[in-house]
Amino acid sequence: MSNPKIVIVGGGSAGLTTAAHLLNSRSELDVTIIEPSEKHYYQPLWTLIGGGVFPKEESEREQADFIPHGATWMKDAVESFDPENNTVKTVGGESVPYDYLVVCPGLQLNWSETKGLTKDIVGKHGICSNYSYDTVETTWETIRNFKGGTALFTHPDTPVKCGGAPQKICYLAEDYFRKQGIRDQCNVVFALAKPRIFAVDPYATTLEKRVKRKDIDVRLQHNLVEIRPETKEAVFEHLDTGEESVIKYDMLHVTPRMGPRDFVKNSPLAAEDGWVDVDKHTTQHVRYPNVFALGDTSNLPTSKTGAAIRKQAPTASENILCLIDGKPLSGHYTGYTSCPLVTSYSTMVLAEFDYDKNPMESFPFDQSQERFSMYMLKKYGLPNLYWHGMLRGRA
Repeated sequence: MSNPKIVIVGGGSAGLTTAAHLLNSRSELDVTIIEPSEKHYYQPLWTLIGGGVFPKEESEREQADFIPHGATWMKDAVESFDPENNTVKTVGGESVPYDYLVVCPGLQLNWSETKGLTKDIVGKHGICSNYSYDTVETTWETIRNFKGGTALFTHPDTPVKCGGAPQKICYLAEDYFRKQGIRDQCNVVFALAKPRIFAVDPYATTLEKRVKRKDIDVRLQHNLVEIRPETKEAVFEHLDTGEESVIKYDMLHVTPRMGPRDFVKNSPLAAEDGWVDVDKHTTQHVRYPNVFALGDTSNLPTSKTGAAIRKQAPTASENILCLIDGKPLSGHYTGYTSCPLVTSYSTMVLAEFDYDKNPMESFPFDQSQERFSMYMLKKYGLPNLYWHGMLRGRA
C-alpha cells in the first residue's frame, strides 16, 4: 500500500495529537481529520477559570491553527461507521473511505440523565458547572457571590473527563470562602459516587487529610439522581444501600453524567458499555485490526485525561505505521495517566499512575504532597506544553 488513507474522527486532543505524530513520522501520509468545530479548547484550564483565575477565552483557540501541516480538515461530523466496508458516513451525507481509522470524537455530556437537570438551567437557582465552555463562567459568578450556606459539589457514577476535576473546584471554592472571611458561615459538601476520594493510595491519603483539615464534608457513594431547582434540593442515591437522601443547597456545582457519543454507542465498534472496544496496550480495535481508538471515546481502563492521551497517541500512531509496514505492533501503552489535583489557589498534588494504580512520577520528589511549584506547573507550564508541544506531536 503506497499511500494509505488514514481517517481520524475527531479534532480534539486525541485526534490532533495522533495526526501530528503520524505526519511528523511520515509527511507523505494521506491523513484526513473529520471535525465540525472551528474552535479548540484546552479543557483542563476550566477548573481555574471556574475558580476565577483566568477568563474563559484563555482556553480557546482557532481549530485551523492546530491542524497539522499535510492533513486535510473535513468540517463535518460523523453519523455512522461501516467497518466491514472501511467507510464512515458523515452528517453531510458523504461516504468517506479509509484504509486505517482512528476514532477519537470524545464523549458527550448527558445533562438530562439527572432528573431536573438541563444545560439551560445552569447559571440559575445557584447551579453552576465547569463542564462546558458555555457554563464555566457560571461557577466563578456563583462562588464569588456566595455569602454563606451549603455549597454542594457532586461527582456522578459514570466516567467523567478528568476524574479529579469535580473535587478540585470544591477545594478552590473552600479556599476562596476562607480568604473572604466567610468560611464559618459555609458548609462545604463533596458528594461523590465513588467509595474513596481518589483511587491511588498516596494521593488519596493526602486528600483525605486535606478535607479533614479544611472541614469539608465528604459523602462517599452518593450518586446525584435528581435536582429540584425551585426548592434547591439535590437527591442522592446511596450506592451502598440503595436508599435516597436529600441535601438542601445554596450553591450547587454539578458534574453531569457522561457517556459515549450516540453514533459511537450505536456502532459496530462499540463494546457492551458503548465505548469503542480496543486492546488496552495497543489501542487497536479487538475485532477490526485497521481501526484504533483512544482518548475519552475508548474503553481503555484508565482516567479520561489529556495526559493519558499524550501517551496513547504515540502508541496508536506507532502501531498504525507498523501495520502499514507489515510489521508486528510495537507500540505499548501502560495505562499512564495524570491528574493535577489543585487543592488551593497556591497548592497542587500531581498524581501520575498506571493501570495497576502504581505511581509513575515525573519529578524527583514526592508528588503526593501539596506544592506551590506544582500549582504553577498547572497554571502556566501544562497549558504551554499542550499548545506548543502535545498538539504538535513534540511532547
